[in-house]
Amino acid sequence: MNDVNVSNDDAISELINVSNISISFTQYVKGLNQRELKVITDLTLDIKEGEIVAVLGSSGSGKSLLAHAVLGILPSNANLSGTMMYKGEVLTEELKQKLRGDEIALIPQSVNFLDPLMKVSDQVIGECADEAEEMEKRAKQRAIFEKYNLSEEVDDMYPFQLSGGMARRVLVSTALLSNPKLVIADEPTPGLDEKSVEETLNHLRQMAAENVGVLLITHDIDAALKVANRIAIFYSGYVIEIANADDFSGEGENLLHPYTKSLYKALPHNGFELTKGHQPLHGEIPVGCPYYDRCAHKLEKCDKIRPDLIPIDDNKRVRCFKYEE
Repeated sequence: MNDVNVSNDDAISELINVSNISISFTQYVKGLNQRELKVITDLTLDIKEGEIVAVLGSSGSGKSLLAHAVLGILPSNANLSGTMMYKGEVLTEELKQKLRGDEIALIPQSVNFLDPLMKVSDQVIGECADEAEEMEKRAKQRAIFEKYNLSEEVDDMYPFQLSGGMARRVLVSTALLSNPKLVIADEPTPGLDEKSVEETLNHLRQMAAENVGVLLITHDIDAALKVANRIAIFYSGYVIEIANADDFSGEGENLLHPYTKSLYKALPHNGFELTKGHQPLHGEIPVGCPYYDRCAHKLEKCDKIRPDLIPIDDNKRVRCFKYEE
């Protein structure tokens, strides 16, 4: 687990605050009839400078839409509500466009984001206004490549000539060229061998050590526990708990939500204890608590009333009536 200690008292250190984000899509069904498919119902979290926050959810749950919402690249049929603040300023679509690729950078989940017909170094530096800017960017690109063990030979390579690990390092380098304050890493580890996974996580640790905030979107709980300061558990369109990474230890006694506890107990080294039932899919999410049908501690009101995300302390939150005062 990550042992970086992030101050919770310094309001200036907060990079981004996402509150009550909801994302739905307008779909046509049976001719011109429309319906709203809600994928994210209530997503709330914050990230501070030098902190790694992991959003942990199952594959296909819609968690990557958070990255698209922050970057302002949701498709045209998406409906977004809620509040996003960046350094205390409302993150409008205009501000997203200004910050995207500059202060806010993306490490995409697929190396297919690299243009197969363009040399690697040209892709990293992007467009330049003049020769002076190009020289400056190339010098910076070379310095970042050296930092990530990419030799000068890599500059003139095409993506198909790169190994999987090298391609990942190129994507990381591309994100860092603009000196970002916030990096969004969207599923950066699937398909990688153990060595490449550890290398990728080390890149994220290095960013945090340089005071960059990192939003890690992943379904890999082992990766999240190795690198994150805090973990936001995403379940059926909701953040149901934000826990410290260190809470995932012992018998899980410091975890709060029943789902988070069951997730921890389902890990192989914890006995692989499985909870019956399945996570509700988009379109079948209940009015009340999304975990109601699977919860052994449910109350009668949990069926019809959705609990709020309750602050426990500066770092931790939980969506459960059990913790209401």
